[in-house]
Amino acid sequence: MTFISLVYGLFLLIVLATYWLGRSPQWRLWTLLIVSLIFYSSLQLQYIPLLLVITLITFRLGQAMEANTALGGLQAKDQNLSNQEWQQGQEKWNGRRLRLLWFGIFINVILLFGFKYIPFFLTAIAAPLNLPVAQNTAVWISDRLIGPLGLSFFTFECIAYLIDVYRGAPASQQLLKFASYKLFFPKLIAGPITRYHPFAIQFKGLKFPTLEQSTEGLWLIACGAIKKALLADRLAIFVDLCFGNLERAGSADLWLAIAAYGLQLYLDFSGYVDIARGSAILLGFNLPHNFNFPYFSISIADFWRRWHITLGDWIRNYLYFPLGGNRKGLARTCWNLLMVMLIAGIWHGAAWGFVVWGGYHGLALAIHRLTEALSKRFERMKNWWQSLPGVLLAWLLTQLMVFSSWIFFRLPNLQDSGLVLQRLWGHTADVQFAQKVYQEALGLQRFEVAVLLAIVIAIMGIIYAFYQGLKIQLNWPLKLLLVPICLYMVWVFVPPGSLPYIYFDF
Repeated sequence: MTFISLVYGLFLLIVLATYWLGRSPQWRLWTLLIVSLIFYSSLQLQYIPLLLVITLITFRLGQAMEANTALGGLQAKDQNLSNQEWQQGQEKWNGRRLRLLWFGIFINVILLFGFKYIPFFLTAIAAPLNLPVAQNTAVWISDRLIGPLGLSFFTFECIAYLIDVYRGAPASQQLLKFASYKLFFPKLIAGPITRYHPFAIQFKGLKFPTLEQSTEGLWLIACGAIKKALLADRLAIFVDLCFGNLERAGSADLWLAIAAYGLQLYLDFSGYVDIARGSAILLGFNLPHNFNFPYFSISIADFWRRWHITLGDWIRNYLYFPLGGNRKGLARTCWNLLMVMLIAGIWHGAAWGFVVWGGYHGLALAIHRLTEALSKRFERMKNWWQSLPGVLLAWLLTQLMVFSSWIFFRLPNLQDSGLVLQRLWGHTADVQFAQKVYQEALGLQRFEVAVLLAIVIAIMGIIYAFYQGLKIQLNWPLKLLLVPICLYMVWVFVPPGSLPYIYFDF
């Protein structure tokens, strides 16, 4: 069952009817948990026990870290102890809490490593250490082991919860509520990464959504379906043809494919999040935003405030700040940025291309921080970057960096991505490639493909101008009118064969 299917539409209708017919909070929690398990079972039934076990372990560790925190691990009857004894008790308890935290982080990291990174690790050491058995084992595991969908999102939420509890947030005291949050089906596979406490607060005041709220939920679902089915999946046809025939593609074809993939990735992922958020609204919940027009950023730091926002927040709160953030000097700040982006790259996948992608973004963030520091010292430099030519140049450089980095994201095998870099200039396409791709597969000329990409970008720009610049949005009656039109367009024009969401692999 995927979001873009009639099966999901029917499933969501049944869920909404069952969920809202029950009046008690317990009924709704049980409904959420059961339907979430059914949803995941339709994709990977075999991993349901694993997800439940990790949920239970995380829940129990949170409770164990919170117990007696206020008294430093000592009971109320011991209040006549000396200050020194109380301090020693508190230090002992804090040490135990820290060990529990590290144990929880270790379990989640090992789970992630075991399913995603063992073949990559074995392959990395096979050649330098001359261990053919390691290479053979890596191939054997890759062919037979398929990791749980959404594992990276699942483990990151568990780690965030444990760290929040360690820092003083209250631990969940209801396993049913915690499990309903962890397995909440709209966000389970590909986010957005949602922290427990903002989500759990919404359990207290659940109300049937108003007509305006229901319209917003349906509008998000319709927009997400348009993004995914009509745009991203269409772009995927051209992208796959180009990157699947690198030896035959010309430089112009590769540049178009890079631009198309950047748009495909954004539309695919943001389309998923739109449907997830829309489904959640119909159930009475608000999931966090994950995108804010990232391709209109004027710096790489601005890009990461707009792209995959929940991952960026996770990186800042649980990696960047604990490493020292920007509190230990400029050099240490740049080093921290590089380290956290390398980790973000590895999080996306077990391949050297993702490491290069993360390092590339980390280096860009460090250069931006250095440029920012210089601009504060030189007034003329600061004024230049704030002028119209400076803003346009900053936008152009940012997008050039972002889109060029997508090469390693789409082709994490360095031989393939390296070949693309080599062929970006001065290579003409094979005659047969042009005929097969443009004439037979697409029925378009290369120029027409470029025009269509420009139209997509222009539409995004118009929407950005209305939403961000003029602060104009469609009212709910108009949205309600457009919802069935959008869904009908998806029904009629969706390309044959449903493609999986790109972020399902992460």
